[in-house]
Amino acid sequence: MIRTKKRHQLDMCHGSLADKILLFAIPLMASSMLQLLFNAADVIVVGRFAGKESLAAVGSTTSLINLLVALFVGLSVGSNVVVARNLGGKRHDMVGRAVHTSILMALVSGAILAVFGFFAARQLLVWMSSPADVIDKSAIYLRIYFLGMPATMAYNFGAAILRAQGDTKRPLYFLIIAGVVNVILNLISVILLNMDVAGVALATTISQYVSAGLVILCLTKEDGPLRLNLKAMKLDRHILGQILEIGLPAGFQGIVFSLSNVLIQSSINSFGSTVVAGSAAAGNIENFVYQAMNAFYQTNLTFTGQNYGAGECRRVDKTLLYCQGFVIVTGLLLGNLVYYFGHPLVSIYAPGEEDVIRQGIIRLGYVARPYALCGIMDTMVGSLRGLGYSIGPMIVSLIGACGLRVVWIFTIFQMYRTPENLYISYPISWIVTGAVHILFFLYARKKAFALVRADSRKEAEGEHPVTEEQ
Repeated sequence: MIRTKKRHQLDMCHGSLADKILLFAIPLMASSMLQLLFNAADVIVVGRFAGKESLAAVGSTTSLINLLVALFVGLSVGSNVVVARNLGGKRHDMVGRAVHTSILMALVSGAILAVFGFFAARQLLVWMSSPADVIDKSAIYLRIYFLGMPATMAYNFGAAILRAQGDTKRPLYFLIIAGVVNVILNLISVILLNMDVAGVALATTISQYVSAGLVILCLTKEDGPLRLNLKAMKLDRHILGQILEIGLPAGFQGIVFSLSNVLIQSSINSFGSTVVAGSAAAGNIENFVYQAMNAFYQTNLTFTGQNYGAGECRRVDKTLLYCQGFVIVTGLLLGNLVYYFGHPLVSIYAPGEEDVIRQGIIRLGYVARPYALCGIMDTMVGSLRGLGYSIGPMIVSLIGACGLRVVWIFTIFQMYRTPENLYISYPISWIVTGAVHILFFLYARKKAFALVRADSRKEAEGEHPVTEEQ
């Protein structure tokens, strides 16, 4: 049993870093991309077999879904950091309490989202100015999709816990299984049963419960501090406070980011279903590039959390440098590839729809090609949150990215109402926000490392260090 446990762990605090970062990031990258296939499979199937209106109906809901789940996904970031730092500091009792608190939070938050999303779906779409020819289908898709929220949250929190010990392979295996289920059910429900958007939503919801069931079962079979006892789940107030301290700002930042994207989506909706469909197809393609880069944000977050918890400050710096190098290469390579192969890629979502394809390629040129800028920005945030700083990055992102986009929509876009003028607000906001994050990291690093040195002195003198209570 001990060998099984070690096989799924990664020693982040000793030895070489570059190979371990890649060993951690690559399965995580594959997992994130596979999770995107849940939505991409929906979009591809309806685009090919149900028509342009159904494609727009499913694609136009993405930003709204991201808005509603952003807070709770942010809380899972808090769980990851708390578990990682306590693992690095070998505080196994704290790890166990964090696991049970996190899973209970996931199930409760998922149930809240399911109820809210089901009953508020149509009104939310009305507020987003969803096109009249797709709003009914969009509402059906959203209602069924949100019934899977308890499973979505359980998987995200469970996978975050496993990542904290370096295990990114088993979440990948679980998503492969769920992804196969999703694709099979998509084809059956749309092609054979003619269920249109309701069929793809149902397929996605079922597949989410499959992945959630597998990750929960995995945690109940663990033999170390990550072991989950379903009968012993309860909210630990101290641990909950630590998770909320990191997770709430991360979630709130995600909400405001998503809100700015909803405003952009609402503006895109004003150009009609052709532009909406093209933007939706391009957005799905861009998400694969984003998730490839985001794997290094998650890697940086976890490696920084463990090494900071263990007092390994030099490895915190090295982790950031490696992750930034990897994310820049990934963003430049994939972002430009999807643009140059834009026509065949967008054609997957809208075969034969040349107007839709042309609109998709326009968006890829403005958003996908400079996507490395977004990766740089997010990776800096990973370091800051791993050190325990979450409010600062939130404030910087709200002002530098979200605020700038909102101002852009209500000023410059009103003077030049074109889709291109909306898309260009993305890279401009990444440049501004990333630069400020770098400056803030230099300040936070100095303060955090000074605290580690103070703890080391106290420990040498026989006093109890306070790093874990920061």
